[in-house]
Amino acid sequence: MTGTLVTPIPEASGRADPSLEESARPDAPLSIVHLTAPAPFGGLESVVLSLASGQRARGHQVHVVAVVTPMEAVHPFVAALRESGVPATQLKLPARAYLDERRRIVAICRAEGAQVVHTHGYRSDFFDSGVARKLGIPRVSTVHGFCGGNWRGRLYEWLQVRALARFDGVIAVAAPQVDRLRAEGVDPQRIHLVPNAWAPTESLPAAEARAALGIPLDVLHLGWVGRLSPEKGADLFLEALALVPDLPLVASIVGDGSQRQALQERAASLGLGNRVRWQGSLPAAGRYFRAFDGFVLSSRTEGTPMVLFEAMAARTPIVAAEVGGVPHVLSANEALLVRPQDPGALAAALRQLASDPEAARTRAERAKARLEHDYGMDPWLDRHEAIYRRLVTHSHKAR
Repeated sequence: MTGTLVTPIPEASGRADPSLEESARPDAPLSIVHLTAPAPFGGLESVVLSLASGQRARGHQVHVVAVVTPMEAVHPFVAALRESGVPATQLKLPARAYLDERRRIVAICRAEGAQVVHTHGYRSDFFDSGVARKLGIPRVSTVHGFCGGNWRGRLYEWLQVRALARFDGVIAVAAPQVDRLRAEGVDPQRIHLVPNAWAPTESLPAAEARAALGIPLDVLHLGWVGRLSPEKGADLFLEALALVPDLPLVASIVGDGSQRQALQERAASLGLGNRVRWQGSLPAAGRYFRAFDGFVLSSRTEGTPMVLFEAMAARTPIVAAEVGGVPHVLSANEALLVRPQDPGALAAALRQLASDPEAARTRAERAKARLEHDYGMDPWLDRHEAIYRRLVTHSHKAR
């Protein structure tokens, strides 16, 4: 047998498919299997955790299958799910063990009596969604964002969109994704615009958060949080910092990724060695946002960034590039918005942030109010449930 499984695949329960009448009831619990190949931490992982735990709290039967590279310990994402009370299976498989992977997922779906399979990320969309088709189960995908990047990344996205054209439902978290999906042949009737939501979490007090990051209280502290890969634009943030050498500030880069060494070398070449702290990946990074006097999002592309919600929740003043769903989450009343891929515009916004802290605090209060008003969990969970029930009902009628 190829690969190992951290938790055993349960035996088939023999649970009968619910009748059309039962599954159509507004209060009938659903059986939902989420599939993903997670990173240790990140926006996609935060969304799946919030969705799965929220659905379970509403009484649905939820199981998350995480396909991970072999490791001895429990994957951090799987550990977070289990701590939230969500059953999660960690599939540890060697590279290209696709047949074994799908066989195991089939067994889990049958054991759970799955009524909906919900995939997250290009790998699960392309490699694992066929399981649902084989079993006659409606399949839904959430498109969390298109990263682009090198030829390999663009090829994966092309394959992903080709697969999405055959899904029963495709959830886009930002309007630009809807436009792209339509342009590339996905049936508009199957596309649903559902921006991400915010699940309240605990934040460390500012002084405690700064101490944890090793930042003194008497310095202007800017935060950047994300994956160190080209689409997230950490290099643009570094370029902007180099344009404001007179500002007395320290910047924390929270996150890790393939570009870390190159970015550190670039920071050194720009003379930023003493002004940038490389904090690495931090579990539950949202807890540290009160350590920042300003949060900077310099991405080249985005969906609906969860880090924005974390900054809004912490009342941290925001400087953000107008990409993807960002302008739909924040307006100029709530953040300083700048042209994408423009270090000069970013630097000007940093000067404005530093020169008028009172205006920055006012924008941050407005952002917090907007978060609470527009991005609550209940409407978000309602939208997902309505999509599922429509597809389950249609699936029953088609039989």
